[in-house]
Amino acid sequence: MDTKGYIEPKILKINEKEYTYYPLQSLQKGKFSHISRLPYSIKVLLEAAIRTFDGESITEDHIRKLADWTLNRNINEEVPFKPARILLHDTTGLPAIVDLAAMRETMNRARGDVSKINPLIPVDLVVDHSVTVDYFGRPDAMELNEKVNMERNMERFRFLRWAQNTFNNLEVIPPATGIMHQINMEYLSTVAATKEENGKTIVYPDSLVGTDSHTTMINGLGIVAWGVGGIEAEAAMLGQPLYFVTPEVVGFRLTGAIQEGVTSTDLALTITNILREKGVVGKFVEFFGEGVSSMSVADRATVANMAPEYGATMGFFPVDKQTINYLRLIGRNDEQISLIETYYRLQGMFMEENNQEPDYPEVIDLDLNTVVPSLAGPKRPQDRIDLTEMKQKYNEIIRKPVAEGGYGLSEEAIKKEVHIEDENGKTSVIKNGSVVLAAITSCTNTSNPTVLMMAGLLAKNAVEKGLTKPDFVKSSLTPGSRVVTDYLSESGLMPYLEKLGFHIAGYGCATCIGNSGPLPFEVSEAITQQDLTVAGVLSGNRNFEGRVHPQIKANYLASPPLVIAYALAGKVDINFSTEPIGFDSLKQPVYLRDIWPSSQETQKWLGDTLRPELFRSRYQNVHDANEKWNQIDTPEGQLFEWDETSTYVQEPPFLKDLSEQPANIVDFKNVRTLALLGHSVTTDHLSPSGAIPAESIAGIHLRNQGVERKDLNSYPSRRGNHDVMIRGALANHRIRNHMVPGSEGGVTKYLPSGDVMSMYRASLEYKKDGTPLFIIAGKEYGTGSSRDWAAKGTLLLGVKAVIAESFERIHRSNLVGMGVLPLQFVNGESAQSFRIEGTETFQTIGLSNKVHPGQMIKIKAVRESGESFEIDVMVRLDNVIDIEYYRHGGIMQKVIRQLMSKSSISKTK
Repeated sequence: MDTKGYIEPKILKINEKEYTYYPLQSLQKGKFSHISRLPYSIKVLLEAAIRTFDGESITEDHIRKLADWTLNRNINEEVPFKPARILLHDTTGLPAIVDLAAMRETMNRARGDVSKINPLIPVDLVVDHSVTVDYFGRPDAMELNEKVNMERNMERFRFLRWAQNTFNNLEVIPPATGIMHQINMEYLSTVAATKEENGKTIVYPDSLVGTDSHTTMINGLGIVAWGVGGIEAEAAMLGQPLYFVTPEVVGFRLTGAIQEGVTSTDLALTITNILREKGVVGKFVEFFGEGVSSMSVADRATVANMAPEYGATMGFFPVDKQTINYLRLIGRNDEQISLIETYYRLQGMFMEENNQEPDYPEVIDLDLNTVVPSLAGPKRPQDRIDLTEMKQKYNEIIRKPVAEGGYGLSEEAIKKEVHIEDENGKTSVIKNGSVVLAAITSCTNTSNPTVLMMAGLLAKNAVEKGLTKPDFVKSSLTPGSRVVTDYLSESGLMPYLEKLGFHIAGYGCATCIGNSGPLPFEVSEAITQQDLTVAGVLSGNRNFEGRVHPQIKANYLASPPLVIAYALAGKVDINFSTEPIGFDSLKQPVYLRDIWPSSQETQKWLGDTLRPELFRSRYQNVHDANEKWNQIDTPEGQLFEWDETSTYVQEPPFLKDLSEQPANIVDFKNVRTLALLGHSVTTDHLSPSGAIPAESIAGIHLRNQGVERKDLNSYPSRRGNHDVMIRGALANHRIRNHMVPGSEGGVTKYLPSGDVMSMYRASLEYKKDGTPLFIIAGKEYGTGSSRDWAAKGTLLLGVKAVIAESFERIHRSNLVGMGVLPLQFVNGESAQSFRIEGTETFQTIGLSNKVHPGQMIKIKAVRESGESFEIDVMVRLDNVIDIEYYRHGGIMQKVIRQLMSKSSISKTK
């Protein structure tokens, strides 16, 4: 790529080795005078634009928009971004790679060059979303769960092994290694990336996009990154820039210091609550101030991880001395560290306390001294609760009506108790509010040595006091990397965790993504038969309805030590300030404060155990460590051999019968409503994340294919099979379709007959009729994971457009990428204000090939009575690239047509 003539590259030397870089100061000395006051994250985007400038996809105008960000930051203009690399996990990464394999098939059918379908930038795929906690509370739980993992997912793993061998620039990290975001922190990230180009070594900021919304965790290491859908990632893999509206950057100033007894988890939940109330959807949040200087990178990563929960595109912590300290801790060599520090200082990207504050249009302040121990829940991660108020809040929401977000239990139901007997004949009592699941899980917290060491010390103190966990509590520990096991074992704390039932159950996301596995039979039976509202407590980042476990209605996010505390208590209906957590061997009360470790004690144990050698040892042979993975019989060839009998991997239908030219954009007529939904509909509602129930439509389909109940696995594991995923679309057992009042689950009203049936069956009937469909929803539609199947399933159900009051950033983009039109109510209007019941017929007025970003169109609606009315909506195609994707029917269609066109031109020449 030739940037010469626009900006002159310079040379920096580290130990006599020369590196070429593109200095931002050259712009500062030229016509752009505000470079030094740019937010650090904008400087990274600007450098990428300068370095990848080609005059076509990235132009001088794009560079101007970023360089003059302080002057035009309120202008709604698009800018491109080409990340340095891409990060995938197996459940969103696999369908993305399946799509690439399908694109090769389409290219082959057109007699094109299939080798054109290859990632053009480095792609890392981490197999971390498959393992399920089937076994727990026993020394061999991890080995047994991984054995089941390999058996259940062999078809998927064979495909991924084939992909690694056939696609360029694709590396796969095998299962049982850790969670993608912690591996990204400890192994994959370079902070300053390098590549050889025309005989020179180019150095530039590491950056990435990932097919997981918590890709933002790496923002804690000073790396610009965010989550995208799999279809956007595919476009980036194939050399397409990612276009987005010039971001607004909110400064978040931290002052003071965390109090004794408060954790980084508490800080993350506090910031999530503050920013969700503030409203930062689609914005960058950049942290600075004296409070940041004292935060470790692990603590920063805990806060950055939850950017999707507070709605931001990123939660960014610039590179500084703490970054350098962390790189030394994880074993990076002196030359690499010297290059990083020198390069970032030269570029004005290194944050120091005496630096001039960037020109943020808005600054939010938080005194760290005000942060208190917290939980969040029981249905959303932004609903923070002071630990001291937990009992009160629980008792309020258990009684609050369902229509108001509560559980609507009567006083009689609340008092209900059930005596259960386990397989060993031991009896116990569970009731509403009992904790039946306690999991130290997810990237947010199992990547942070401080909170994990605190959990180990709390377990030690509890065991020494003679405390035990009730038998009905399913407990598990799924660390973010094997380094966690190393330092917990070397410290001598692992045996105490195991004595409380927190044996290692696997290395992966597990409970946080719904792979929590079954509850013990007697517990499950009691919950079902008595309709109990029981609780789960997890150190995760998501607790949306139906996500963690289908039988657990109330789920609370908490720090790892608090997870253990609630496991010991066996209930959430407890005030730890005034009530004992349990009783010691002398029947004396033990309070949480009696076993809570001090920060001084925690840091001493960490200092004695955590060292660079642990990281170097674990990652030196990371690709070869899993022998069973390496023994998989792997197919060969540039085209994948699809097996029609496979229940895991099938060629998707999106590119079959692809026309040479895209169809015209035209109005929709005689449209019916598939679902009329409320606020905060998540991607978990749209595309379930947990286990596949045997009696669900997807479960019945699989059993009809010969799959046994025990092998149904999870929806995420089946994302390579569209026949399963379409049956799971909008089938979450907690989704509420207001077309069928009082219902829960994926049902709708088929019109005009009015028959109530599943969404899937109704979609088949509408397809027979040739009837296009809409989904109508409230605010924050598509919140949650960056799940492309939430859009793919929507498309396959026959939905042409989604009309919502507002959209979450990633899901809106995914809808466009699949050719589904996002439309937005305006002027505070909604389905309620128009008294929409879902029985109306609709048609759009104003859609054509001349559609432009943000265009207003009308929708005409006709009620069953014959009364008609019109709705003004905004077309949420936010830039010209969105329009191109939509015109082609999706990103894949555009890219394949473009490649086929180039191939045709090449042949002509």
